[in-house]
Amino acid sequence: MPTPSHLVQNYRRAAIRFVRGQGSRLYDADGKGYLDAFAGVAVSSLGYGHPKLVEAIARQAAAVTHVSNYYTIDQQEELATALVAASFPGRVLFCNSGTEANECAFKVARLWANQVHGGTKPRMLSFHGGFHGRTMGSLAVTSNAAYRTPFAPLAECDFIPFNDVAALEAAITDQIAAVWVEPVQGEGGVIPAAPGFLARLRELCDRHHVLVVADEVQTGLTRCGSYFAHQQDGITPDLMPLAKGLGGGVPIGACVMSERCADLLKPGLHGTTFGGNPLACAAGLVVAEETLTPVMAAQVIARGEQLRAGLATVFPEALAIRGRGLLVGVQLPTDPAPLITKARDLGLIVGPAANNTVRLAPPLIITAPEIDEICGILAKARA
Repeated sequence: MPTPSHLVQNYRRAAIRFVRGQGSRLYDADGKGYLDAFAGVAVSSLGYGHPKLVEAIARQAAAVTHVSNYYTIDQQEELATALVAASFPGRVLFCNSGTEANECAFKVARLWANQVHGGTKPRMLSFHGGFHGRTMGSLAVTSNAAYRTPFAPLAECDFIPFNDVAALEAAITDQIAAVWVEPVQGEGGVIPAAPGFLARLRELCDRHHVLVVADEVQTGLTRCGSYFAHQQDGITPDLMPLAKGLGGGVPIGACVMSERCADLLKPGLHGTTFGGNPLACAAGLVVAEETLTPVMAAQVIARGEQLRAGLATVFPEALAIRGRGLLVGVQLPTDPAPLITKARDLGLIVGPAANNTVRLAPPLIITAPEIDEICGILAKARA
């Protein structure tokens, strides 16, 4: 009999044990290779075994892995400078995950409502299909009832349809403190913001003194073909949660915020023990240096176009093929779970999203031949 697991059974795990990776591939304990077109849910942005990332982690681990935030951490300063230079003027608070980055944004929005507006903005606004995390604040602005209901009651948040301008215009009032939006909804089915939607959102929020939280946990760090996905819509948010690809596999999150938001966080109001430790920031610096470049942006755009064209050939029955850059979704008429399992059996890792969608988010270093291989395996899987 197999040894009973002492892990909490909150994941549906496949009986595969990955033991190493190289480039865009993972290898299991039996030596079988898998082309990873999911990158650990858009985390392994530089793939596996990237020499600069490996060297930076090893060098930092040999020096010091952790220093508390009671002291100056040079790697934090360097990474914050890189993120602000690539996004918008402001400051950065480091944490450990995307949900913590959104939790930070939630607390800043509360401060904005209470300190700046005297408690007259009690509500938050978010969109159906949006996903922002599983802590109590980030869950409050996540629409999925299956995630929310077991933990009710949550903080007050209104939900409206994504890309619905009329609903947006009706919902943004002076009582709203902040609006959460993903420039491309990931868990919700890989649905990009419609042209002009985010610009209208920004205009209405400015009119009603509402903060815009652009959740770039999944879409940031050139995943969508620009340094940050909101830049394609010509807006500047007030708060931008980041994580996933930021550490290339090392846990790290960040909340980039405008100066007016950053000024609200006085010493003692928010913090984290591990957030922005030297090891995580050393990894983040390599990811930033490798991804926040015009060359990487051009590569992601080209490989994304190649991937979407190939998928259109493989899935003529698809209801939609959506996305930006290397965040792509194929919406199918039926549940894609059997297809995802068959693809894995054939050596390809892809993931699910809402609305019968197959989600692909390969490492940003994926090559043109590997894109062709992804499409070839999916063609076999659906046969």
